[in-house]
Amino acid sequence: MPEPTVGDATADAVTTADATVGLAADYFQSYSVVGLLAVVGVLFVAVAFGAGRLLRPVVPTPEKLLTYECGVDPVGEGWAHTQVRYYVYAFLYVIFAVDSIFLFPWATVFADPGYGATTLVEMFIFLGFLAVGLLYAYKKGVLSWT
Repeated sequence: MPEPTVGDATADAVTTADATVGLAADYFQSYSVVGLLAVVGVLFVAVAFGAGRLLRPVVPTPEKLLTYECGVDPVGEGWAHTQVRYYVYAFLYVIFAVDSIFLFPWATVFADPGYGATTLVEMFIFLGFLAVGLLYAYKKGVLSWT
């Protein structure tokens, strides 16, 4: 077996350094493609907005500057009281709709062998949290429509 020399160690170090530089170049090249696509996307949007601004007709009239809603001319002041209950119902719907999405992955894992009891307990804990939230909303009177 030949003995290693000083020149061989230097050659190995240079080869390792070249490999590291090659890996870094590949790494940054893959991200440069993502960066280039992001720049092209931003430029595309900017050009589209700029073209729209240049090509649109600009003829301001008092009727065009008027607030418009549902074909009814605005009367009175612009402040209107909005019922919060509509937002509360929408918020509750979104919460329970998003939570119900978690049932689908649970159902697929539940069918796998070895996960049945664990996932069943986790799902009952999850449903318990939902029930507590619904009970809290009921106790606060959020669900009464009056």
